[in-house]
Amino acid sequence: MARVPGAASVIGVFGRPRNVKSTRTRHRLSVISKPRCHRFCVDITDGECRLGWIITLVGPLRLIGRALLAFALVLLAGTVGYVILGFGVLDAVYQTVTTVTTVGFREVHPLTAAGQLFTIMLILMGVGTALYTFGVLLEALIEGHLRQRMERWRMDRQISQMTGHIIVCGWGRVGRASVRYLSSLGKPIVVVDRDPDRLHDLEHPTVIGDVTDDRILEAAGIARANALITALDTDASNVYVTLSSRALRPDLVIIARARTEESKSKLLRAGANRAVNPQLIGGRRMAAFALQPHVSEFLDVVMHDETLDYRIEEVEITATSPLAGRSLADAALREATGALLLAIRSATGQFIANPIPDTRLDPRTILIALGTSTQLDAVRHHVDAH
Repeated sequence: MARVPGAASVIGVFGRPRNVKSTRTRHRLSVISKPRCHRFCVDITDGECRLGWIITLVGPLRLIGRALLAFALVLLAGTVGYVILGFGVLDAVYQTVTTVTTVGFREVHPLTAAGQLFTIMLILMGVGTALYTFGVLLEALIEGHLRQRMERWRMDRQISQMTGHIIVCGWGRVGRASVRYLSSLGKPIVVVDRDPDRLHDLEHPTVIGDVTDDRILEAAGIARANALITALDTDASNVYVTLSSRALRPDLVIIARARTEESKSKLLRAGANRAVNPQLIGGRRMAAFALQPHVSEFLDVVMHDETLDYRIEEVEITATSPLAGRSLADAALREATGALLLAIRSATGQFIANPIPDTRLDPRTILIALGTSTQLDAVRHHVDAH
């Protein structure tokens, strides 16, 4: 994993989680040395945590594979044996199947003493193997392991086809609130959490596993994601997710949860675009409601009320936009779209509230506009039109 500036100092402050030697090996060690992780994150095919599936399915699926392999070996050995005894290939397969399944119609050809001894050995080994294989298959069908595996396969395939989605790491209170808001806007979402019980019956695609493992992030489609929100319980875990995500995708938008004000700077140094302290924001909003209730309620409604058509959104002026290099007066946003321009953010990062008509719209300028969804769509079309 590529090294991110400031990573050493961040790790020095938080310390590594117990039993973890590196970010890439954390999951493998946690499965071995942490009893509470025995349910999670073992890949079906090779024992690795590639897709974050739960270990409770690995036992039955491996058991089915081994039972089918044993049954196939018995059939192969019986077929080869009967061929050596002078049977044709088809006759040998037929004789083997009727013997190990205890159907026992009749011998295809009369058996010599050697043939009788071989048939006795085949019955002793093959009948037990066949009964064991059928029992394992029946148990898997009754308990639903195959159905769960197929559902997991369909979900992994759905995630592999997603682009421009948002990954939400951690299905706690903050993660749930983020997903509810994103869902109201119709954004595609992938949720990652280590607890399968939390994600049960969730309508969004999910990946079960330790999100600090790079392979879990890759299974969530980080290479094609538009943004990542890490809302885990501890600042240390959020730092590791931020470090791993930034190394995998240098251009990814990363929003990290900070439990304390002091950890915000560390998360930013780890590579987060924004570090958010929900408790701090909640306290400030409560104070704002006490002092300016109408202003606070208006901002709350236009930003978070899914039932209201009004929104505040941002639109970027790209280098290819027809508005690049022109003034606000020439752009005529209000006249063309009906949306109200509240502020702009210049390419240097400076906010300008209520900009004057002569303000120049340089490339990478961000327009912050208020309007209905139709008006904001018109703003985007006006900015991007050629």
